[in-house]
Amino acid sequence: MADAPYAPRRIRVLPSWLLGRAAARGHRLVAEALATEGMRMMHHAVLSAVAESGPISQAELGRRVGIDPKDMVTVVNDLQREGLVTRTPDPEDRRKNAVELSAAGRRVLRRTQRLGDRANDELTAALTPAERAQLVALLTRIVQPSDGTGGPAAGG
Repeated sequence: MADAPYAPRRIRVLPSWLLGRAAARGHRLVAEALATEGMRMMHHAVLSAVAESGPISQAELGRRVGIDPKDMVTVVNDLQREGLVTRTPDPEDRRKNAVELSAAGRRVLRRTQRLGDRANDELTAALTPAERAQLVALLTRIVQPSDGTGGPAAGG
């Protein structure tokens, strides 16, 4: 944590502080890895969501990824300009466009997923495989707390 800003010991042991520092390091590692392909994290997230969802409307894509509609237009325009996605009229509603991965988009996504995996491996290099799995399980519980019924919390 040599590159972390100074914080008193009482702060440095708080889970919230440690999670923030780990998240900042993880974002930096992934952003640097994706940049070697000329890709930004938001663009990668959108490509991944399109790959997972198949043809999807821009509006639904924005909701799923949590990107403001104006920003989503810019991201999809960028990806289309690079030939990574296509937009076609949605067969169910011709007023909407369906966004779909192109062949080039699938190739780039495979490469950027490998880069992201390597960056995450670097982030968790100090952990054993079992500790990595436990970390992911614990973080998932923190990010998606249960409402006591076994499902995600309401509104979450």
